[in-house]
Formats: sequence, structure tokens, C-alpha cells
Amino acid sequence: MSLKIEEVRSTKKTQRIAAHSHVKGLGLDESGFALPSAAGLVGQENGREACGVVTELIRSKKMAGRAILLAGPPGTGKTALALAIAQDLGSKVPFCPMVASEVYSSEVKKTEVLMENFRRAIGLRIKETKEVYEGEVTEITPAETENALGGYGKSISHVRLGLKSNKGVKHLKLDPSIYESIQKEKVEVGDVIYIESNSGAVKRQGRSDAYATEFDLEAEEYVPLPKGDVHKKKEIIQDVTLHDLDLANARPQGGQDIMGMLGSMMKQKKTEITDKLRKEINKVVNRYIDQGVAELVPGVLFIDEIHMLDIECFTYLHKALESTIAPIVIFATNRGTCTIRGTSDIVSPHGIPLDLLDRLVIIRTLQYSQDEMAQILQIRARVEGIEIDEESLLKLSEVGTKATLRYAIQLLTPANILARINGRDSIYKTDIEEISDLFYDAKSSAKLLQEQAEKYMQ
Repeated sequence: MSLKIEEVRSTKKTQRIAAHSHVKGLGLDESGFALPSAAGLVGQENGREACGVVTELIRSKKMAGRAILLAGPPGTGKTALALAIAQDLGSKVPFCPMVASEVYSSEVKKTEVLMENFRRAIGLRIKETKEVYEGEVTEITPAETENALGGYGKSISHVRLGLKSNKGVKHLKLDPSIYESIQKEKVEVGDVIYIESNSGAVKRQGRSDAYATEFDLEAEEYVPLPKGDVHKKKEIIQDVTLHDLDLANARPQGGQDIMGMLGSMMKQKKTEITDKLRKEINKVVNRYIDQGVAELVPGVLFIDEIHMLDIECFTYLHKALESTIAPIVIFATNRGTCTIRGTSDIVSPHGIPLDLLDRLVIIRTLQYSQDEMAQILQIRARVEGIEIDEESLLKLSEVGTKATLRYAIQLLTPANILARINGRDSIYKTDIEEISDLFYDAKSSAKLLQEQAEKYMQ
């Protein structure tokens, strides 16, 4: 079986979790001890230090197939800790966040959703030595000729490309199809690119650092002028996930006839990948690893609200965790002892079956103190560009201790809007008091329901 690596595009989920955009890491010192307030995290010293140990195990690749449970009341920073682990590991280690309720999809099986996310969290670093032309683009000149079919338009016969390295400039005459690739990559004069000799694939690496002082509203990645000759052998490292490989090899190529085209058009949007294909891909991946062509990078699969999974999913997790190719799995839950979903009478801590619970290393998160809440609210206000005085912070942290930290953070924006309506740029204590009267938290609402039970439908 030949894997299509050239065509693989990363399908990594984009992380746009606004509630935790202030988290930049675990905030540990060089010895692995938690600083009181660092990298956007405050307090939870024991939890952060435990996560630091987990991060070291992941980096040393000694934790694949193991599972960790972050357990604690709502608003104690479980998701923040998982994202901090991801930030500390860096972008090269795959991190796949999901919520347990995602498995209840109408399109595919529950176990398929779980396995897909497992495969997203396992990276493969492929090292290949290729013959390439690499340099800074000095010229892109398409040569046009009259249309051979006698039409009005002109067609491109070839393209002249100038590439500059620190050893000189080389002018290439290239096929029109490569000009299309250059346009797709949005290559301009001054960009550093490489073109593979055998496939003609064009890869833009960034803008030449010679242009670094000339930017005007430009947020580019600047790269140095390539060393050596323009034409050379180069080791190319490509990072893909196992799910990328599954997806690239799962799409059946329809025939050229009309039935083949209709079949591909009528095919379901979501392709369910077979177990047989995954086994074949695993065989090829293992062969690549044995040959030293590729390296396996076990990443992190983070499953929030783990109590939402049912008994079938938990049973499947056993098989997935014991696989030879498995990521590190981090679960999070805010439930105490409750009934396992999919059963009527099996009660278990955190809603997780005891045999799976026995395999987990549990990290506890504790309630924040009022002082810690005030610090977190201050960081959050800074991130959101909201001005708030000390007295208001104290009042808002009081609200947080009575309700939850999550609820207190949610009040920041409405309080800011109220302050602006009253003609102020900064939030005052009166704004917090007014907002608290306008909105109810879960505890206040439950108390009101209890007091006025006769007014509501039963």
C-alpha cells in the first residue's frame, strides 16, 4: 500500500476558546514548582505542579496510552490546566480538545467520533531528503502565447522564475502548472520558497528578512536568505496526524465515467473510515518508523465533561487506550457520585465505571479563594481591554465566591456596557451591584424557584 503523503493537509481543529485566551502556560519555575501567579494562571499550585510532571512525561514520550482525570467543582480551572499543558508542549505536539457530548452525532457512530479524535491527537513527523530549488524570489514573469484553439484569450506557455541564495541567482523556466501552484501559495517577489524537483510542489516558507523593516500593516514570518546553492538536496520535515493520513486515503477516487462522477457527488459528506484501512495505515506507519523515515509524536486528547459519555463509549475507551499507537488522554469532570449514562442503576464516582477509574491518575482542582478570584478577574479584564477599579474587583470576587468564578467573569462585559451607558470608561462598584440585580446566577435562581414553587408549573 502506498500512502499519499504529498496530498495530505493538516485537519487540526483551530483553537478559538475565548474563555481561556489568557492562558499562556502552566507558570512553573525551572525546578517545576508553581509560581503564585504566572502565564495567566493563579493558585492551584498542586494541580499545576502535577500537570508539569505530566508535561515532562509527554515530552520524553513515556506516557502514551495513559489517562489522567482532572476532577473538581465547576469554575476551578480544569479546562485552563489542560490548555496550559498544550501551550507548554508547543505547536509541534498535537493537542485535540473535544467535549464528550460531541460523540452523539447523527452522521457517524459514537465510537467512530472517539477514534477520529484519538487519531487527531497522534502526530507523525516525516523526514525526507528531496532535491529542491530554494531561494528568495527575485522575478516571476509568465510568458503568454496566442491560444492554440484560436480563441480570444491568451494562454501561458511557461513562467520565468528568479531565485536568489547567498551564493547567487538562478533563473528557471518552469511549466505553466507550477505557475498555478505559485499563485495558490500567494508567492510574491521577496518571498522565500522552495520547489521540489520531482513533483513540482511549491512551498512558501515566509518573507525574506531583507524586507523586515519595510512592512506596513504586515504580520509576516520573516526567514533568512537560504544558504548554499539554489539547486540542492534538502531535508524536509512534514508534520501530519494519523487522522490526516486516514482522511487522505479514505476518499474513494470516482471513475471518469458519468456514473463515477454522480457517485462521488451523491456520497455522504462525512466519510466513515474503516478499521481495515486504519490497520493498513498503522502497518505502513510502523514500517516508516522502523526505517527511520518517520517519528511518532504522541499528543494529547482532552475530553471535557467526561460524565456525558455512556457505558458503550467507556468500554471502547479501554480498547483505544491499550492500542500500541495511542495518545495521552486527559479527562475532565465536575460531577461527584452519579449514575453512569446508558445504565439505570450503576452508580460510580464522577460517572465513570470503576474499571476505567482504576486506570486513571487523578489531579484534583480546588475552589479559588476570594483573593485568587480577584487576581484572575484582573487578568481577564486586561485581556478583554476592560478598565475596572479595586473596589469593583473586590465586589465581583465576592459575587464569584457566592456563585462561581465562571459566572463572575461573565459579568465583566455586561458591567462594562453599563458603565459606558452611564458615560464612564471604567467599571465602578455601583455597576457591579446593578448588574447583580439584573441577572441571576444558578444558586440565586434555584433559591427563588424554591421560595415561589407554587407559581411555576410542576
